[in-house]
Amino acid sequence: MQVDFYHLTAMPLERALPQIAEKVLASGARLLIVAADEGLRANLDRLLWTYSAESFLPHAQLGAGDDEAQPILLAPDVNAANRARTIALADGEWRDAALDFDRAFFFFDEARIQPARSAWKVLKDREGVRPRYWKQNEQGRWEQAA
Repeated sequence: MQVDFYHLTAMPLERALPQIAEKVLASGARLLIVAADEGLRANLDRLLWTYSAESFLPHAQLGAGDDEAQPILLAPDVNAANRARTIALADGEWRDAALDFDRAFFFFDEARIQPARSAWKVLKDREGVRPRYWKQNEQGRWEQAA
């Protein structure tokens, strides 16, 4: 199980998450995006439709339609009603239930650095878990730092 920690410094979640979502869908996988805050989920819902003039990311919020058919599902908690095996924790809150997936993307900013460090310390020694830490360089590109 791979957990990718994405420390948002120069690039906001609104730019980083769609890039990851595109890659997940391009690989043929489904994605569950988790954010407890209803306002954040609503913003992400709008963003996934409009982030690019050339394309959109097909998705829905949990309970808004045929959840099982959604390539990307937005949910307030870890509920993979779309049978996703990939999860993105978009609100900076680690959830151990993410370890039931094949891959997790954990996005956090400076305000959530301490909880992210705590999650890293626990996960780096857990059997079967491969955590990776990504940060942005001066050009705004992601680099693996650990």
